[in-house]
Formats: sequence, C-alpha cells, structure tokens
Amino acid sequence: MAVTTFQDLPLADRDREWDGAAAEKRVRSWAGAEDEPNEKYRDAHVWYDADSKENFTAYKLLICDVIDGNLKAVPRGVMAAGNVMQGSRGGVDLPEHDIDRVRSHLAKYYAKMGEDAPWERD
Repeated sequence: MAVTTFQDLPLADRDREWDGAAAEKRVRSWAGAEDEPNEKYRDAHVWYDADSKENFTAYKLLICDVIDGNLKAVPRGVMAAGNVMQGSRGGVDLPEHDIDRVRSHLAKYYAKMGEDAPWERD
C-alpha cells in the first residue's frame, strides 16, 4: 500500500469539467500504459496498492488529466477525491495508516488552489 509522491503538478483551469473515466483513458494513453500501469500512470493518482501495482484496479483517487499533452491536476478532480475522503460516494477503502498521508497530499493541491481541504475547515 502506498501514497504516491506529491508531484506539485500544474493546475488545470478551475472551471474545467471533471470526467474521471475520460481522464483515465487520456492518462493511460499519455503514460504509454495501455497494457499495464507504469510510473507515469501512477503519478496521476494519489494512492495505489504497491503489492498489485501491475493491475489498473490497484490505483485509486485519480486527480489528473492530460491537457495539451501535459499532465495536470484538475481542481474538480482534486475536490472529487477530497469529497470521497470525506465519505462521498461511499468513501474509499484505504488502509487506516495511509489516510492521513492521502489527506496531506490532497491538502497540498487545495492550498495551491487557495483553499483549505474539507477536513481542515472549521
């Protein structure tokens, strides 16, 4: 089990729509990961199961998309992941010891957007 390294990726425009399924396809193509995940593919996610890293199903919390040929963090993708961490859509099944690190990773992107993460708000 592992939290990906924070990449400090550039942010997409705030008003960019988030379509996780479409972003997933573009990220796979961009990363050259059509057959199996690789490190570039991993960087688009916040968490993955290191014991099953050869399976696409091991990757969770996609927050990036490929825009003009570059990987960017999408604010609405970050917010969707933040909401999932707060229990939206049934939450996410992660090891307890990774939850704080995932929240920390996401909070860095919230800060980059000029916001507090949901779990940091009063």
